[in-house]
Order: sequence, then C-alpha cells, then structure tokens
Amino acid sequence: MLNTSDMDAGVTSSTAHLELAAVGHEATDAERGIPDKNDKRAAQSNITYGIDDVPPWYLCIFMALQHYLTMIGAIVSIPFILTPALCMKEDDPSRGHIISTMIFVTGIVTYIQTTFGCRLPIVQGGTISFLVPTLAILNLPMWRCPSQEELDSMSHENRTELWQVRMRELSGAIAVSALFQAFIGLFGVIGLILKFVTPLTIVPTVSLVGLSLFENAAEAASQHWGISIGTIIMLTVFSQCMTNVRVPTVSYKRGVGFHISWFSLFKLFPVLLTIMLMWGICGILTITDTLPLGHAARTDTKLRILQDSSWFRVPYPGQWGVPTVTAAGVLGMLAGVLACTVESISYYPTTAKMCAAPPPPVHAINRGIAIEGLGTVLAGIWGSGNGTNTFGENVGAIGVTKVGSRRVIQYACILMILQGVINKFGAVFIIIPEPVVGGIFCVMFGMIAAFGLSALQYVDLNSSRNLYIIGFSMFFSLVLPKWMQAHPYSIQTGVEVLDSILTVLFSTSILVGGCIGCFLDNLIPGTPEERGLLAWQDQMKLVSEAGEEHVASTYDFPIGMSLLKRWKWTSYLPFSPTFIPRKIRLCGGDKKAH
Repeated sequence: MLNTSDMDAGVTSSTAHLELAAVGHEATDAERGIPDKNDKRAAQSNITYGIDDVPPWYLCIFMALQHYLTMIGAIVSIPFILTPALCMKEDDPSRGHIISTMIFVTGIVTYIQTTFGCRLPIVQGGTISFLVPTLAILNLPMWRCPSQEELDSMSHENRTELWQVRMRELSGAIAVSALFQAFIGLFGVIGLILKFVTPLTIVPTVSLVGLSLFENAAEAASQHWGISIGTIIMLTVFSQCMTNVRVPTVSYKRGVGFHISWFSLFKLFPVLLTIMLMWGICGILTITDTLPLGHAARTDTKLRILQDSSWFRVPYPGQWGVPTVTAAGVLGMLAGVLACTVESISYYPTTAKMCAAPPPPVHAINRGIAIEGLGTVLAGIWGSGNGTNTFGENVGAIGVTKVGSRRVIQYACILMILQGVINKFGAVFIIIPEPVVGGIFCVMFGMIAAFGLSALQYVDLNSSRNLYIIGFSMFFSLVLPKWMQAHPYSIQTGVEVLDSILTVLFSTSILVGGCIGCFLDNLIPGTPEERGLLAWQDQMKLVSEAGEEHVASTYDFPIGMSLLKRWKWTSYLPFSPTFIPRKIRLCGGDKKAH
C-alpha cells in the first residue's frame, strides 16, 4: 500500500486544477501537463518506473502479466453473474466466448486509451457499474427468464435464441448510452462538470468504490480464510517490508560478460510473486488431499475449464446478431455510464500522482472520457454484455508495485488480445484458486478506499459542516443501495420504465454518495478554506502562464503533433493536446468565490 506521503497532491488537488484549467484562466504549464523543474513530486514518489519510462522488454512482459492477473479475476466474475440473467445454460460453451470477448475488447480499448486517449497507464475493462442497470433491464417483464420447466423443454436452437435476443438488447443499450459519455468528452463538457467536483465530492465517490466491493472480496476470501490471510500477509510483506531487499541475479552485458547484478524483485513483482507462491501452496494441499474434493482452494477444481476451452476463436462485432435499441434499455443503462464517468474522473489524477506524472490537463481528461465512451460503444457492438471503465484494481497495483510505465500496460494489452483469441491461454489464469484472489482483493480494494479518503487532508476536519457531509454521504450511500437490493420492487410510479431507471440509480452506491456529497457541499454555506478549495489550488502552484506556443508534454500524441501545432484551429478542440482553455468566469474558479 502507499504511505500518505506518496499521495501529497492526491485525488482532489488534481481535479481542482482541472477545473481551473478548463474554466478559470489561460493555460499554464501545469495545465498542459508540462513538468515543473522545481517540482519534487517525482523524487518523493518513490516510483521505480515513471509514466514515460520504458523498462527492458523482458521486465515489461512480467510486469504486464502482473497487471493481467490483477484484472482477470474481476473481468471473469462479471459473465458468471450476467449469463444466468440471460437465461443461458450452465454448460453452454458460449459462456467462455463471452469471457474471451470481454478480455479481447479490454485489450483493444486499453491500448487506444494509453496511446491516444488520456495516455495514463490505466486498464479499461468490464465494470460492476454496468451490472446493476443490466440486471434491472433483464428484470423487466419482457426480458425475465421463463420458468425452469419451460427452459428445460426448449430445444438447443430455441434456448440459444432466448439468450441471444437478450444479449442483443443489452448490446444496443450499452452502445447507444455510451454515446453520451463520448459526447461530453469530445465537446469539453467535463470542464463544466468539474466546476462542482470538490474534495467532498471525490471522497465518497472514490472511497465507496472500494468499500462497496467488500462483499465480493469477502465471498472469495471466505472460501478458505487461512489461504486468504496468508495471501494478505505475503503481499503486505513483499510490497511494504521488502521493497528495499534486492536479490542477486546473473546477467550478461556485452563487453563485460556474465556478472552478478542486484534486482529489486519484491518491489517490482509483489502481486505476481504472491499469486504464484500461494498457488503453489494450494497445489501442495491438493496433491496431499488436505483439502476435500471440490474445495474452492484446490487447484484441480476448475481444470475442466481448461480442458473444455477451444484453442482459437476470434471475437467479432455482432457475433450474437445485430444489436437492438429500446428507450427503456438506453435510459436504464445511462446510470452505469454516469457512474463510470464520475469514477474515471476520480481515477485519472490519482493515477498521475502515483506515476509521478504531472496532473492530467483538461484536454487529457476530455480525451480519456471520450475514448472510454467510444470503448464502451465497441464493447456493446462486440457483444461483451458490459461496458468499459477504469480498473481500480490496476490503479491499486501501480501503488503496490511503484511501476507506472504506460509501456507495461501496452504489453498487457497484447496479452489480453492474445487471450481473447487463444482461449486456453486465458483459461490457465481463470483457474487461480478463489481464496488467493480474495486475499488480493482485500488489499487492492482497501487501497482504493484509502485513496478516496486521502482527499480529506485538504478540508477542515474540525468543521461540523464537513463532518456532516462526509458522514452522511458515505453512510447513507451504503444504506440505500442495500435496501434497494432487498426490496427491488419498492418503487412503483405506475411507469415500469421509470421504476427500473430509479431502481438502478438508487442501487448504485458510488452514484448516490457522489451526488449527495456534491449537492451538500455546493448547497451548505462554507468558506473556501473550510471546503479545502484554497489548499487545493495552492498545492498545484498555478503561477506561470503558458504562451501560445505549444510545449512538449507527457500527454501529447505519440505521432502527428507537428501537424496539430501547425494547425491553429486545433487549439479550439477540447480533446486536442494543443487545446488552450478560454477565459470563462464560473463560480469556483476564483479563490474568493463561495
């Protein structure tokens, strides 16, 4: 985990800077993503590989594998929740095809995001945020599964059409609703949204991402608490206590020959080492029959997945048929899109800080949200049954490993695309024992919650106003979704579509918490000092004014920058690296503004 000293700027300072860059004044060096030579953040971050660093290719492969292992468990869990709601048979081989499609699309979208999007080392994959509206849509009378007797009496062809027509409905709803996210990114609406995003908005939004997942972590970890706790202890020791321990390795250098070099093994690969060692322990317990047959911690419980997986299959758009579009589906899925947008806005500055990179300028945020929306459109067209969003687990992995190179994530994209084509490749990692995955989740989700809470350093915690907003926004956003899950038919407006939309909105904790925090912080009177706005701005040191001439930045495109700099009209495009924010006076941009 990160120490608090590793998060000095934190989530909130970066987001505040984006607000000022978008709506307050002419672009500064910091807003353009240009490093300040006097900025000591890179030196203090204890990062091993920064965002622009290129580790040796062999290290990139192993570190990419670590990110792949971090995200594979979360992605695989989504189809296991989705497919029963689609009325799909348990032994239908298409379950594996959906998993491969999700990972294949994840690889494509992540590569686009890291190369031409926000250019931060983030993974764009399936998200639980889309599961809640998905299940609400499939619970509408027209899409509910028939009785089990009727399902058993269906032929194979009819049963296949039964789940594919539902998948086509989801695909259309996901693709069309995601156009809204692409729109607000391409046209720079994010700057207006960030006007209201304050530290007390970020705290519940980000922290609840981790806290709301505790049931998922507990379910996996409780399969065998001994192995899960062992995983937690091992990961903690490797990532926190042994980061400065180096191991001798034999290396070869031309002109020098073979020699002994010292390698920071535990600092670079704590997650990978933990998984491999605990997997090996589970293997020993399996061979000695210490664990009963069928136990979740045995390494042979899921071997059938590996045996039944086909070798090659290339996912393609419209593989389940042409997507269909209905108003109920699109409006219901908008809740997932909004939740993902707020969540990703929170993750971008967090990731930049962890990578010792400059705070992301507003054009990078706009581009990142736009690419995420277009990626969700692709996920819908491909028929993954889910959208794309920034993976919090992989953001946490950067904090653990101190490796923030975007090249590592690009290598991970290659692994994802290969897994989507070579099914048996992914099946090897799907069979990781659940208690091991649960232990990893306990650490990763805890880190995400801590990142959100770190934003409290900017607000006055002696203020009863702030304590009220923090406490109520976090506590009530856990209470209301829990009650909605227990009473899914509690909202009865007489309009079934409206009922499902409201149910989806009130069942999403991060959306409820973020909206309450934002509403109360902008409504209840408070001074800028009390709300943390001044500390927020001062942390960014927005003093130097940038000229009209573009200066190279870590957030620039890898190609084509010479043309963009030559074309003056690109400075008006909110998603262009040459974008120059114009002066628009809005509340919140002035230090004296309430």
